[in-house]
Amino acid sequence: DCMSKAKQLKDEILVKNKFEDKARKLVGKIKFLRDAVELYYCAIDPKTEKWVRVLAFSALAYFIIPIDAIPDFTPFLGYTDDAGIIIAAIKKLSDKVTDEHRAKAKVLMEGE
Repeated sequence: DCMSKAKQLKDEILVKNKFEDKARKLVGKIKFLRDAVELYYCAIDPKTEKWVRVLAFSALAYFIIPIDAIPDFTPFLGYTDDAGIIIAAIKKLSDKVTDEHRAKAKVLMEGE
Protein backbone atom coordinates (compact mmCIF):
# COMPACT_ATOMS: atom_id res chain seq x y z
CA ASP A 1 0.00 0.00 0.00
CA CYS A 2 2.90 2.36 0.77
CA MET A 3 4.43 1.56 -2.63
CA SER A 4 1.14 2.25 -4.42
CA LYS A 5 0.80 5.60 -2.63
CA ALA A 6 4.34 6.49 -3.65
CA LYS A 7 3.55 5.62 -7.29
CA GLN A 8 0.33 7.63 -7.13
CA LEU A 9 2.24 10.65 -5.85
CA LYS A 10 4.96 10.17 -8.50
CA ASP A 11 2.31 10.00 -11.26
CA GLU A 12 0.57 13.12 -9.94
CA ILE A 13 3.80 15.14 -9.77
CA LEU A 14 4.87 14.00 -13.25
CA VAL A 15 1.54 14.92 -14.79
CA LYS A 16 1.30 18.29 -13.04
CA ASN A 17 4.85 19.21 -14.14
CA LYS A 18 4.85 17.98 -17.75
CA PHE A 19 1.37 17.43 -19.15
CA GLU A 20 0.47 20.92 -20.37
CA ASP A 21 3.76 21.36 -22.25
CA LYS A 22 3.40 17.98 -23.97
CA ALA A 23 -0.23 18.69 -24.83
CA ARG A 24 0.61 22.07 -26.40
CA LYS A 25 3.30 20.43 -28.56
CA LEU A 26 0.85 17.79 -29.80
CA VAL A 27 -2.15 20.00 -30.68
CA GLY A 28 -3.34 18.95 -34.12
CA LYS A 29 -1.11 15.88 -34.20
CA ILE A 30 -3.07 13.23 -32.30
CA LYS A 31 -6.81 12.66 -32.31
CA PHE A 32 -7.32 11.78 -28.64
CA LEU A 33 -5.55 14.85 -27.27
CA ARG A 34 -8.73 16.78 -26.37
CA ASP A 35 -9.91 13.79 -24.31
CA ALA A 36 -6.52 13.64 -22.58
CA VAL A 37 -6.63 17.37 -21.79
CA GLU A 38 -10.17 17.07 -20.41
CA LEU A 39 -8.99 14.16 -18.27
CA TYR A 40 -6.05 16.26 -17.06
CA TYR A 41 -8.32 19.07 -15.87
CA CYS A 42 -10.53 16.52 -14.17
CA ALA A 43 -7.48 15.03 -12.43
CA ILE A 44 -6.13 18.33 -11.10
CA ASP A 45 -9.54 19.53 -9.89
CA PRO A 46 -9.54 19.29 -6.08
CA LYS A 47 -13.31 18.63 -6.20
CA THR A 48 -12.76 15.40 -8.16
CA GLU A 49 -13.07 12.18 -6.15
CA LYS A 50 -9.74 10.69 -5.07
CA TRP A 51 -10.17 7.36 -6.92
CA VAL A 52 -10.95 9.26 -10.14
CA ARG A 53 -7.85 11.43 -9.70
CA VAL A 54 -5.66 8.36 -9.10
CA LEU A 55 -6.91 6.60 -12.24
CA ALA A 56 -6.65 9.75 -14.35
CA PHE A 57 -3.12 10.57 -13.15
CA SER A 58 -2.03 6.99 -13.87
CA ALA A 59 -3.34 7.10 -17.44
CA LEU A 60 -1.87 10.55 -18.06
CA ALA A 61 1.50 9.55 -16.61
CA TYR A 62 1.65 6.67 -19.10
CA PHE A 63 0.94 9.19 -21.86
CA ILE A 64 3.80 11.44 -20.70
CA ILE A 65 6.46 8.81 -20.00
CA PRO A 66 8.48 8.34 -23.19
CA ILE A 67 9.26 4.67 -22.54
CA ASP A 68 6.18 2.56 -23.22
CA ALA A 69 5.03 -0.41 -25.26
CA ILE A 70 5.30 1.39 -28.60
CA PRO A 71 7.78 4.31 -28.61
CA ASP A 72 6.04 7.62 -29.38
CA PHE A 73 8.51 8.46 -32.15
CA THR A 74 7.51 5.36 -34.17
CA PRO A 75 5.69 6.69 -37.28
CA PHE A 76 1.90 6.12 -37.29
CA LEU A 77 2.00 3.70 -34.34
CA GLY A 78 3.77 5.69 -31.63
CA TYR A 79 0.69 6.88 -29.80
CA THR A 80 -1.58 3.87 -30.29
CA ASP A 81 -0.82 2.38 -26.88
CA ASP A 82 -1.17 5.81 -25.24
CA ALA A 83 -4.50 6.28 -27.03
CA GLY A 84 -5.75 2.95 -25.72
CA ILE A 85 -4.92 3.88 -22.14
CA ILE A 86 -6.43 7.37 -22.42
CA ILE A 87 -9.56 6.14 -24.21
CA ALA A 88 -10.10 3.42 -21.58
CA ALA A 89 -9.71 6.00 -18.80
CA ILE A 90 -12.09 8.43 -20.56
CA LYS A 91 -14.71 5.68 -20.97
CA LYS A 92 -14.44 4.81 -17.29
CA LEU A 93 -14.41 8.43 -16.09
CA SER A 94 -16.46 10.32 -18.70
CA ASP A 95 -19.24 11.09 -16.24
CA LYS A 96 -16.64 12.71 -13.94
CA VAL A 97 -15.41 15.18 -16.59
CA THR A 98 -17.42 18.38 -16.11
CA ASP A 99 -18.30 21.23 -18.44
CA GLU A 100 -15.68 23.29 -16.57
CA HIS A 101 -13.00 20.69 -17.41
CA ARG A 102 -14.11 20.70 -21.05
CA ALA A 103 -14.00 24.52 -21.22
CA LYS A 104 -10.46 24.61 -19.80
CA ALA A 105 -9.41 21.93 -22.31
CA LYS A 106 -10.85 24.00 -25.15
CA VAL A 107 -8.77 27.01 -24.06
CA LEU A 108 -5.56 24.95 -23.96
CA MET A 109 -6.30 23.29 -27.29
CA GLU A 110 -7.02 26.60 -29.01
CA GLY A 111 -4.02 28.32 -27.46
CA GLU A 112 -6.01 31.17 -25.96
